[in-house]
Amino acid sequence: MPRFFVSPEQIKSGRVTITGPDVLHIVKVLRLGTGDNLTVLDGRGKVYEAVVEQTGREAVICAVISESDAGDAPAVRITLVQGLPKGDKMDLIVQKATELGVWRLIPLVCERSVVKLIGDKPQRRLERWQRIALEAAKQCRRPDIPEVLPPFEWEEVLTGMPDGTVALIPWEEENLEPLKKALRESEPKGDVYVFIGPEGGFASAEVELARSHGIRPVTLGPRILRTETAGLAVLAMILYQFGDLGGKLNG
Repeated sequence: MPRFFVSPEQIKSGRVTITGPDVLHIVKVLRLGTGDNLTVLDGRGKVYEAVVEQTGREAVICAVISESDAGDAPAVRITLVQGLPKGDKMDLIVQKATELGVWRLIPLVCERSVVKLIGDKPQRRLERWQRIALEAAKQCRRPDIPEVLPPFEWEEVLTGMPDGTVALIPWEEENLEPLKKALRESEPKGDVYVFIGPEGGFASAEVELARSHGIRPVTLGPRILRTETAGLAVLAMILYQFGDLGGKLNG
């Protein structure tokens, strides 16, 4: 059955209003009309089975048949704090992190970030990243859309971390604390924050600032990973260890 994401505000009084590019896809590509069924997700964990009542050029109106929890969310909520990379690397990171199961992405302005977002660039980039997350969520059939925030400064991220958060910062100069050991000792029950540096990595002062806020420096091994690789690798490792990658064991 076709699946479409809408915002919670588009679901009112037992009716769903679908707008934007999905209208053309429903009417012209899928050729759905009155009486046809489709699935609607609100991006926050609710799924609705609905039937088309009315189609138009600007909107498709559907009646809700049933509502349920989407389920299948990873056991841990991972926030990837990604140092702003050059070019379109952030596009790739958002797309693949969404497919893997990240909960939230925060672009981080770092000392060695080459990208300087000024004027209306931050808003345009944010809209692009959010659109990429939406399309990736559709493609991989996850029931929610990860939150993508605008670029933050260090202090904004550090003061916004919830109490009890497990926070890790892979760093090429850390040699004694393997990620595997940190994961075995952490056993996160809720939020996990992963800090990834931009090209050139984090400056020593940034790592010390992170350490002073309880963020644990770890090593990923002998190879230096690119910024667009490191976060995805750590995300996959954490979700394999505590989430749903690799499948769940019964009993």
